[in-house]
Amino acid sequence: MSTTTTEAPEERPQKNRMSDRAKAEQRLGWKLAMPAFIVMVAVTGYPILQAIWNSFFSYRLTDPDNREFTGLSNYIVSLTDPVFWTSMKMTVLVTVFTVAVELVFGFIIALVMHRIVIPRRTLRTLVLIPYSIITVVSAFTWFFAFSVDTGFVNRWLEWLPFIEQDYNWFGGFWSSFFVISLSEIWKTTPFMSLLLLAGLAQVDGSMEEAAKVDGASWWQVLVKVILPNMKAAVMVALLFRTLDAFRIFDNIFIMTGGANDTTSLSVLIYRQTIDRTEIGLGSALSVILFLCVLGIAALFVKGFKVDLAQGRN
Repeated sequence: MSTTTTEAPEERPQKNRMSDRAKAEQRLGWKLAMPAFIVMVAVTGYPILQAIWNSFFSYRLTDPDNREFTGLSNYIVSLTDPVFWTSMKMTVLVTVFTVAVELVFGFIIALVMHRIVIPRRTLRTLVLIPYSIITVVSAFTWFFAFSVDTGFVNRWLEWLPFIEQDYNWFGGFWSSFFVISLSEIWKTTPFMSLLLLAGLAQVDGSMEEAAKVDGASWWQVLVKVILPNMKAAVMVALLFRTLDAFRIFDNIFIMTGGANDTTSLSVLIYRQTIDRTEIGLGSALSVILFLCVLGIAALFVKGFKVDLAQGRN
């Protein structure tokens, strides 16, 4: 007579199960952030809802009595306008180019500030100087530096074959794009480097030493040890800078005013709302910009898949 034994099924560990400590830290985080969150919602909630409401109306500020509900027509007009897509192209180009360059240079500066020992505080203070300057002041400075009449850049670079004393940097798209991007990179790279420096400070030095003992090269240590352990800092730095660059306004408004197809979404919104007093159309563009920003934030959080409670279980 044969007997069959029934084996108890193995219990598989549940994935993504939070420990009690992680849950406690999450509750504490919500409690600490809730007052600021309530204030933020109270301050920004009404303008956002008002903009959404105005976007459904044909409404000019110079003729407030002649207000007509038009539904989604403002969104249709915006999305079918070639000017909108030209502005979107400029916005995306500036965002991708400046953030990519800032990430590289910001990481290099962060590495230098992290490794250097003697003048560490002085170096960090000097690096922050460009970021401490008001954006409008910075934009005017770069504009006057590259201007044909008041600039000195042409005199410094006249030894180059394609640069002359009367070269107009703001006379074409790509030259204007270069100056606008350069001013943005100079101004905000220190912010990127500070966020990355905070991530470097969280990397365990013993892990780097162990990798070097095992024969890993500097590049392997960087790719296999340093970058994976500062993934959260990289995500925060890229997210903050991408959202900020996507809303670029000051540099473009001061340097070109949107000429040569350099209009960004924010400049386009200003033109519709302030210059043409088209409150309904400007509100629709503002809502589109807001949705784009939300989409970018969701993509970054989803794409990086950072677990902020990792290592605390």
